[in-house]
Amino acid sequence: MSRLRVARLFGRRRAEPPGRDAETADAVLRLAVLLEAGVPAARAWPYVRPGASAESPSPAAIAELGGAWRAVGAAWSVSAAVGAPLADSLRAIAAALRDAQETADQVRVTLAEPAGTARLMAWLPLVAVALGSALGFDTVSVLVGSPAGWACGTAGLLCMVGARRWSARLVRRAGTPEGIPGLRAELSAIALRGGVSVERAEGIVGTALASAGIDEPATGDESHADADILTLSREAGVPAVELLRATAVLARHRVRTEGRLRAAKLASHLLIPLGVCTLPAFLLLGVAPMLLSVLGTTALNL
Repeated sequence: MSRLRVARLFGRRRAEPPGRDAETADAVLRLAVLLEAGVPAARAWPYVRPGASAESPSPAAIAELGGAWRAVGAAWSVSAAVGAPLADSLRAIAAALRDAQETADQVRVTLAEPAGTARLMAWLPLVAVALGSALGFDTVSVLVGSPAGWACGTAGLLCMVGARRWSARLVRRAGTPEGIPGLRAELSAIALRGGVSVERAEGIVGTALASAGIDEPATGDESHADADILTLSREAGVPAVELLRATAVLARHRVRTEGRLRAAKLASHLLIPLGVCTLPAFLLLGVAPMLLSVLGTTALNL
């Protein structure tokens, strides 16, 4: 059983670090240039993947590299199945990878400020403990030396953990979804460039995506959009290749816009865990021990 199938079986797909898609796009573009210059794939492959064996890679072997290479393996498979120029197919997929990475980078930059603010505010309750000690209140002794302090400390720490997890979940939901928007449209354009029928192109693309371990969109919107483009092409009698590529570009633009909107809403959404968890933690770890310390000192004086 291949590593790709094992990863799919157990659902362990390691997240690619930021910028990895751009690195893959550069490697794929270099490979396309070498192929256009007449270098055989077996000789060109080791130049873009140092240490690889000097033999022509198969689409399955490329997909097993994981990450963005799965899309490259799918494009390679479609190109081989329909006889489309491999170099042109790799150039198209490299452009799609670069565009998808730019989209993810822009969303990540937009998310950086609210996410950083949330991480900073998560430490506020512990700052309150240090501030109470600096002001002369015996907050640490109260938290560890009395039942009421234990209760306040436990509840405050639970609130801090809850706030961090809640905020992290909100940040993840606001991020860019995995995958390459418009990939199916790009692969369909490659298939149609090979001169096959629309029905055969759809079957080849579906098989290539499944073999590369790329899941179809959960909502099916992308597949429906591609089907509409193909229907329009048949009815209007116009080539579908450019329409599909334009659809892919629009899909990535839509993801970029939606990501910015989610990032803009994140700042207000992060106020919820701040009010529900962080503020109570501040009161339990910072204010309550100071009050207990004052009450204890007053009781001793009386």
